[in-house]
Amino acid sequence: MAFRRRKTYPIFSQEFVIHNHADICLFLAIVVLIGLMFEVTAKTAFIFILPQYNSSIQSLDGEIVYYHYGVKDLVTILFYICITLIIHAVVQEYFLDKINRRLHLSKVKQSRFNESGQLAVFHLVSTVWCLYVAGTEGYLSNPKTLWESYPHVYLPFQVKFFYLCQLAYWLHALPELYFQKVKKEEIPRQLQYIVLYILHIAGAYLLNLTRLGLILLLLQSVAEFLFHIARLFYFTDENNQKLFNAWAVVFVVTRLFTLTLSVLTIGFGLARAEVHTFNPDKGNFNTLLFRMFVLLLMCISQTWMMWRFIHFQLRRWREEQATKKRAAVAVTAKPQTKVLKRESGFHENGVVKAENGSTPRPKKLKSP
Repeated sequence: MAFRRRKTYPIFSQEFVIHNHADICLFLAIVVLIGLMFEVTAKTAFIFILPQYNSSIQSLDGEIVYYHYGVKDLVTILFYICITLIIHAVVQEYFLDKINRRLHLSKVKQSRFNESGQLAVFHLVSTVWCLYVAGTEGYLSNPKTLWESYPHVYLPFQVKFFYLCQLAYWLHALPELYFQKVKKEEIPRQLQYIVLYILHIAGAYLLNLTRLGLILLLLQSVAEFLFHIARLFYFTDENNQKLFNAWAVVFVVTRLFTLTLSVLTIGFGLARAEVHTFNPDKGNFNTLLFRMFVLLLMCISQTWMMWRFIHFQLRRWREEQATKKRAAVAVTAKPQTKVLKRESGFHENGVVKAENGSTPRPKKLKSP
């Protein structure tokens, strides 16, 4: 697969790197895949492609393979960052750019349209993937599994692979700020939610709270998918704001469910198996200080998101009120035309003309 280049640039220049980063990532991915074909390089190539640190556990159903985390996960994440960059370029090149040409958006709207288009695709995939993993692992049917048998050090393949791909996506978003030439005014806003996602996902992965993190990511992905779909429809038609109302309801419900599940799992569920000291070797961080710290972070993040949400809704309401006032002023400020009485005929150069265009004859005065 080769990506279409708009221009040719000198090699090693800044423009070359920006417009050809997907081709470079594709080349690296092909090199890794070719390494699987040879026995000498196969073991190294597997480190890039498959999750590491697997171990077999005997159960009633037979031998089951589980995974835990380690330093080699960084190599796997690096490979899937390259894969994500390729997928990002495909979605941008073959879908979003074609839609942008038809809509003729301004540069600011075009940048936000591309951002929402990419995130809508990602959150849709995340929602379906989270729902499938949580359903097959029984996290939805039995909520007690969120805190039972903590620490959840040994993970099924699909759970670990899901977390590695999530981390790869949000880490790939950092260099994309450079590749997409995002404006300096937009960088702080995008960095905020990128860093928040990385901290929450990495925290759940490293602190062995993967089951709770999976359910919270499911709720968050549903709300974010609705938001970015609403933005896409808004950019095509600014009068279409009904989806924003639906997103507002889902957003508030998501925040309530997030806090409820966090308090239920961390505050009550894990308290039953509390330990007095940290045990990093076994992955057990279930102390009172740990639980209070995690709950505090969750409350701060959810409060900050609610504040941003209220600020966004107030700004929307003000814009709607301003639009209504301008429309009302435009209706009342229509100029009133005065009807002037004129003599029969019409005027031309200050002289009254007859209907046929001839000047009426002046009346003769009788001599005394």
